[in-house]
Amino acid sequence: MTSLNPKHFLLSLPKWILICVLIGILSGSASAFFLVSLEWVTQFRIQHNWIIWLLPFGGFLVGLSYYYWGESVAKGNNLLLEEYENPKKVIPFKMAPLVLLGTLLTHLFGGSAGREGTAVQMGGAIADQFTKFFKLDNSERKILIILGISAGFASVFGTPLAGAIFALEVLYFSKINFKSILLSFLVAYAAYFTVEFWEIKHTHYSIPVVAELSLNNIIFTLIVGVLSGFAALLFSKSTHFWGSLFSKNIKYPPLRPVIGGVVLAIAIAGFGFTKFSGLGVPVIVDSFSNPNQWYDFLLKILFTGFTLGAGFKGGEVTPLFFVGATLGSTLSTVIPMPIALLAGIGFVAVFSGATHTPIACTIMGMELFGIAPGIFIAIACTIAYFSSGSVGIYKSQIVKGAKYKLYQRLNSNF
Repeated sequence: MTSLNPKHFLLSLPKWILICVLIGILSGSASAFFLVSLEWVTQFRIQHNWIIWLLPFGGFLVGLSYYYWGESVAKGNNLLLEEYENPKKVIPFKMAPLVLLGTLLTHLFGGSAGREGTAVQMGGAIADQFTKFFKLDNSERKILIILGISAGFASVFGTPLAGAIFALEVLYFSKINFKSILLSFLVAYAAYFTVEFWEIKHTHYSIPVVAELSLNNIIFTLIVGVLSGFAALLFSKSTHFWGSLFSKNIKYPPLRPVIGGVVLAIAIAGFGFTKFSGLGVPVIVDSFSNPNQWYDFLLKILFTGFTLGAGFKGGEVTPLFFVGATLGSTLSTVIPMPIALLAGIGFVAVFSGATHTPIACTIMGMELFGIAPGIFIAIACTIAYFSSGSVGIYKSQIVKGAKYKLYQRLNSNF
């Protein structure tokens, strides 16, 4: 962390409080609109399953919009991470409407994707516009990017504590001072309460029974953590593989989601894999009470990696929740722990491994499921973090700290 001049901090605090409130309101309102729109297109697709056959058409619209208007923002979340590490120019505001439209089209026609990427990119694009209004320098732009990530994440999931910490941890607390930490929490709550003001409801998950804290259950939790880390690694590798495959073999970008859309439409609509389209929230909720098929989490990895790799838009986090929850639910058939607990542990542990953010994921688990399962969640998130390899879902994320040192040592020994 960088040092902070107390006098300068106090003098600039009113300005930054104003910025946080404005970003929180704007980002929270954007997320609220996004969540309502996403629910509408999802329900429309569910009621009109034939629309999945039009996925190639939706892909063409997404590909065309980014080819002609969105080349400068096509990197998505990675652009935010790159601008934080090496500030060059203000993120174009067009990132927000483009990713919003692209994500809604992806979900309307049945692609397998998430929503956090959309909210975070909208938050980042909105936040960075304040660079011009307040004439901020590059060091202050870094704070804006943190605020955008925090506001987007907190508002879309309804988890302000996790959102604030995620924004800091995904950057590995690089060049972050106390002011950044304080403001990250402030903007997260501003965005969260804005969504609450618009009366947007988030999905409720519950772990009604928590296992006793015994040696056997800790060992079982360690096993779940390791398997969650492997699932996270597979998810990240899959997304990068399909993205590389499409970009190398199809030179005209708008054609990539068209071809990908044809394959997805045949697989999802033709072979009855509709449960893997969209967010998959009903499957996630069901996994807390009913064991899933052992291959469900693998198919979600495949469909999401292929969807995003082909050029459709959306996030990765809700699919990661799907992967983790269904993996944990499946493991309940062989591990003698409550199914809801295992699903909840997997829910956040796979996310932890794929984003290298065990602290934020632990906090998120306790925000969503309560304090009672906290120790099991913390163990699984930490183990998943260490066992998921050095590659995550964000290519531009810089992996440092204990995990970086561990893999450096392993690489040097082999």
